[in-house]
Amino acid sequence: MQRQFTLEYWIDDGWYVGKLKEVPGVFSQGETLEELEENIRDAYSIMLEEETPIAHPAHSGAKTKDITVDVV
Repeated sequence: MQRQFTLEYWIDDGWYVGKLKEVPGVFSQGETLEELEENIRDAYSIMLEEETPIAHPAHSGAKTKDITVDVV
């Protein structure tokens, strides 16, 4: 099964940093946008396993991108 989420991302000190807008606590980074997408999918999977949400503040200047995440 797959779900659609919005990846909100920005560049900070040369790193792509982002979070899933619809899922508080799913937050990651990567050297490229593609790596960020992979890492955010991993973070989502880990969050589902641990069920320990962590809230992060919004970042001004952030962009968004719809991505697909496999849901077990």
